[in-house]
This record gives sequence, structure tokens and C-alpha cells, in this order.
Amino acid sequence: MITLSIGLLLLLFALFGTPLFIIISAIALLAFHAVEIDPSAMIIELNRLTTQSVLLAIPLFTFAGYLLAESKTPERLVHISRLVFKKLPGGLGIAALVTSAAFTALTGASGVTIIALGGLLYPILLKEKYPKKFSLGLLTSSGNLGLLFPPSLPIILYGLISQVSIDKLFLAGILPGILMVFLLSVYSAVYMKKSVPVIQEKMPAWQAIKNAGWEIPLPFIILGGIYSGLFTAVEAAAVTAFYVFIIEVFIYKDISLTKDLARVVRESMILVGGILVILSAALGLSNYMIDAEIPTRIFQSISVFLTSKYSFLLALNLFLLLVGAVMDIFSAILVIVPVIIPIATSFGVDPVHLGIIFLANLGIGYSTPPVGMNLFIASFRFDEPVLKLYKASLPFLAILLVALAIITYIPWLSLWLVSLFQ
Repeated sequence: MITLSIGLLLLLFALFGTPLFIIISAIALLAFHAVEIDPSAMIIELNRLTTQSVLLAIPLFTFAGYLLAESKTPERLVHISRLVFKKLPGGLGIAALVTSAAFTALTGASGVTIIALGGLLYPILLKEKYPKKFSLGLLTSSGNLGLLFPPSLPIILYGLISQVSIDKLFLAGILPGILMVFLLSVYSAVYMKKSVPVIQEKMPAWQAIKNAGWEIPLPFIILGGIYSGLFTAVEAAAVTAFYVFIIEVFIYKDISLTKDLARVVRESMILVGGILVILSAALGLSNYMIDAEIPTRIFQSISVFLTSKYSFLLALNLFLLLVGAVMDIFSAILVIVPVIIPIATSFGVDPVHLGIIFLANLGIGYSTPPVGMNLFIASFRFDEPVLKLYKASLPFLAILLVALAIITYIPWLSLWLVSLFQ
């Protein structure tokens, strides 16, 4: 009775906006107390985490992402994308999708993409006679596309928590990410084929390439360096942060060394601090759940209803879409992954493939009504009622769900590139 009362009290606190790390910490401490385990186990687990060098990649990539978000990189990426896709029907829509995917991959946050690129792309789409509803749906749904592309921060965090190779996850996400962008691009091309003329990019090709000449090589530096063996994922994060710092502060001069840099550092490290605080709380709770064999008990309970790998994957997708709609991706990774992995392993799901399924689901969940986070961010950014965003996003959501089904039930899509580099 006391346990139930405490649980209801914590739920009430959560509904009134109590920070997630406080709720998770309270549950973990109460669980340890109930089984008479010293709560210092939480600190011991956190100390173990700090010995893992891969943890350094989080602040480094985050800092680089914030520098890019605060610079004129979005504008330069838009010009390059418009140049590449200008001869295709619906080319501006495709350019918006590709730009958003690239930007989200570099910043690691889909909400930042909507804020940074939305204000730039939305007026351009309307000026080029794209329907308002289509434009809203496209920009709202495209914010999560880059979460599967390296060096996406959620991929790094997933690898850290799951103990799956981050290098393998980087490779595994490329083809599924391309599939999502491709399917939405086909929809854009078909939808706009008869109603919108081919876009005219006024900026000369040489000028657009010259303007983004220092940013274009960035993905190749990261991936080429890692898979050529030149440096590790952590070293890639350091190289990325240093490279972006030099080009944005000293070459492009978009970031003022005296006026902007301190603010960018502060804001990026606030995000990192939030991740680490939630991480410390979640690790304690995860440690308890593993010791108490909770995943095993859950597996034994659901195995009565889920008799095959495929039925488990279907149930997993439905569950993760719901989680993605109500919880931010970082918290979901920290809380849900330790529970899901042992169960998925019992059903024979490859851990790398599971990671891509997990991240794809949570990304789509951002745009899933009624409480997907990107819907509310887009509502604020475009000053439109959230109900209008629900309707505008539904066609794009349906296409992303088709992509999710392909990713889920065709493991080859995630594992082929990984097998090439083993």
C-alpha cells in the first residue's frame, strides 16, 4: 500500500512538471531502499561511466552542433541543396528534406532544425507556390530525418548505454536514413509535379559551392577518418569540434569570438549537463532493474502473447512510437534501452539492428499526434494551431511508418554496410 501511494505521488509530481531526473532518482533510491542495497551504488555506477572515453564525444559533438546552428550554415546548406535538386519536380521540397536531414545529423536535435531552418525555408516554399499545408507538414516531419546519420548525438548515447559499437551504429543508420529521405522526396516530387514549376536557383553554382566550401567536406572528414582507421569516434568528435570552431569563428566569422562564443559554449554545455544528470539517475535505476531481473520477468510475461520475433518487433514499434511521442529521445534512450535489450536479445534481434529500430521509432514519435514534441515546436515556430500541424503531418507520418516497417523487417538494410567493414 505504501509503495503504491509513493508511486502515485511520483506520478502526480511528474504530471506537474517535476524534472525527469528527480523522478527517476527517487524511484531508484526507493527501489534500492526496498531491497536494502546501499544507495551509493548509483554513484559507483556513474563513476564507472566516467571511465569510458566515448563519453567525451557527447560535449564535443554538441558544441560543434551549436556552432553550426548559430552560424549561417543553414542558409549555405539550403543554397547547395537547391542547386543539386533544382531540375527535379518538387525540387525545393527535396532540398528542404535533405538540408534538414544533414543539419539534424550535425546538431543532434530535431527541434533545433525546425527552429533554425523553419524560418528560412517556410517563406521560400510559400514564395515558390508550395501549398501551405504541404509546407508545414514537410518542415515539421523533416526535423527528425537526420537522427540516423552520423555523427548524430542520439546514436552516440545509444551506443554508450547499450554497449554496442558506435562505429557500427554510424554505419547501420546510413541506408535506413537514406530510405526515409528518399521516400519523402518521392512523395514531394509526385505531389508537386503538376502544380509547381522547377525551382530557379538564382545563385550561380560556383558561388554556392564556394560559400559552403569549408562545410561540404565535414561529413567526409568524420566518416572517412573513422572507417579508414585514422581516428576513433571520440577523436572524430574532437576533430569536428576544432574544425567547426576554426571555420565558423575565423574563416566565415559567423560567430564572434568576443560576443557570441561564450554564449554558444554555455548553451551547448547546458544541454550536455542535462543529459549527464538524467544519465546518472537512469543508470542507477537501470542497475536496479537488471539486478532485480525485471527484463527477464517482462520477457516471461509477454512471451505468452508474443510467440515470434516478428510479433515482438510489431509490439516494440507500437510501444516505442508511444514513448517517442511523450518523452524526449535522450531520456527514452537512458530509461528504456536497458530494459528492451535483454528482451530483444531473447527474441534473436541483432543489437545493432535494434538500435536503428529504436532510434527510427523515437524520431518518428516526435511528429506523432497528439503530443509529439516537434508538432508543438513547429506550432510555435510557424505560429499555427497545433491541430493544423496534426493534419499537415499525417501524409508524411504515413510514409515514415512505411519506411519504419521496411527498416524493422529487413535487417539487411541496417547490417549490410556493417558487414562490409567487419
